[in-house]
Amino acid sequence: MAYNPGYGGYQQQQQQPYGQQQQAPYGQQQQPYGQQHQQQAPYANYQSPAPQHQQVQGAVPTSYQASPAPQYQQAVNYQQQQAASAEASLRQWFDAVDTDRSGQLSTEELQKALINGDWSPFNYETVRLMMNMFDTDNSGLINFAEFSGLWKYIEEWRACFRAFDQDQSGSIDFNELRTAMRSFRYNLSDDFLKLLIKKYDKKGRGDVSFDNFVQIAVTVKSLTDAFMRIDREGKGYATIGYEQFLELVVNNR
Repeated sequence: MAYNPGYGGYQQQQQQPYGQQQQAPYGQQQQPYGQQHQQQAPYANYQSPAPQHQQVQGAVPTSYQASPAPQYQQAVNYQQQQAASAEASLRQWFDAVDTDRSGQLSTEELQKALINGDWSPFNYETVRLMMNMFDTDNSGLINFAEFSGLWKYIEEWRACFRAFDQDQSGSIDFNELRTAMRSFRYNLSDDFLKLLIKKYDKKGRGDVSFDNFVQIAVTVKSLTDAFMRIDREGKGYATIGYEQFLELVVNNR
């Protein structure tokens, strides 16, 4: 995602937002459904060094803790300034795409805010997916607080995308997708991975762009989580009724 006032580029610490638990085996091998693929959070809080305690003879207690060193305070002040600058830039970008000046973004306005590395807009399906995830009050719109959370989530995914885009092509091919899914601990066959590429390759090049990579990962996770609620014994297969199948599909669109 990129935007004019200085936001852009590629990165999931959130982690990567992926597979939360190591569950029972699934697929061809005895491996978990998925677990989190953790990376450094791009907005991790500055960690202060362990407090230095100074032992002073006489009236001053030995547990007296020295005041922060000037260098530490300067680092804290710098971090605060950077955070304030980033929020101001993000607010400026939010206001720029809020064309009706409502203070909230519609799906169409949100699509203007979400840009791939080649400056192409996110596909509409991915935008709707992000809207559903971060529209916490179910208003059908995204306010600035919700947008801030969405932006952080996308930036974390950008770092994840960059890590798996080994040839730095700006897209994920079959081998890179296979590496990513295995890192997320999803044991998917090559045939299914090829199906994912075919489904989400919008340009017919045999690879997927950033927005579609995010949609693949989120979709696989949500469907896996839904199936695990049916496959309670973790066998990797389950008997499912007709309406139960329909509910699974509808709830995960």
